[in-house]
Amino acid sequence: MTTQARSGRVLVIIPTYNELENLPLIVRRLRAAEPSAHVLVADDNSPDGTGKLADQLAEADDHVHVMHREGKQGLGAAYIAGFRWGLEHGYDVLVEMDADGSHPPEQLPDLLDRIEAGADLAIGSRYVAGGSSVNWPKRRQLLSKGANTYVALALNLHVKDSTAGFRAFRATTLEKIDLDDVDSQGYCFQVDLTMRAIRRGLRVDEVPITFVEREHGTSKMDQAIVVEALWRVTRWGVRYRTTQVSEQARRVADRSPRRGKVGSSPDSGNPDAPAG
Repeated sequence: MTTQARSGRVLVIIPTYNELENLPLIVRRLRAAEPSAHVLVADDNSPDGTGKLADQLAEADDHVHVMHREGKQGLGAAYIAGFRWGLEHGYDVLVEMDADGSHPPEQLPDLLDRIEAGADLAIGSRYVAGGSSVNWPKRRQLLSKGANTYVALALNLHVKDSTAGFRAFRATTLEKIDLDDVDSQGYCFQVDLTMRAIRRGLRVDEVPITFVEREHGTSKMDQAIVVEALWRVTRWGVRYRTTQVSEQARRVADRSPRRGKVGSSPDSGNPDAPAG
């Protein structure tokens, strides 16, 4: 891990909903790990006062910014709003990071280093060599690994952790993947962005990280998010395979010799053909 001078401006987007205990800790660690990075807290009108605390952090640190949203609208919507804010304000690299400490800020430099090395999207992966999960319930681990295996097979994505939520995008990557058309949430949101980047021929690198289960607060993951992910990935997979079959059929048809019109000989259109 290195903390080098960055060639562009970095914005770390942290969505929050009732993260009063976690937010000051994660911001402090992040600012220490990558001092030049800016932070955007996208708060969904947290009842516990997280938004007010974020304002206090911003008043004390000009690298911290706050976006107040009307209510709990989902992780994907928060990130999309954060991406748009970052693009409008001229940031070159935009990062997704959870507020609960499950994405260690100390590993952010590794993601940014990979972007500096040429990646269009760098994913903090639990499932490549060197990656791991700490204090995660066995059931959640099995669900996550199973989901990623299903995604890889259904969508033909050569990515081991496409549901990972700790990732860095070049601004140009976000501009190319059509954010206006993204309406998925949770697990599915991450898969959607990964798929869009790969389908557009962009370079997607996985960087090993250690995922740490949250110590404070409660997880926002629920059954509805899992069901949405299963349904959407299945639909995308069917559409992708159907398109593959159609394209293959078209290529075969294009390579087939053209048949002559009924009642004409194969040489009827050749002026140099011998007379019968």
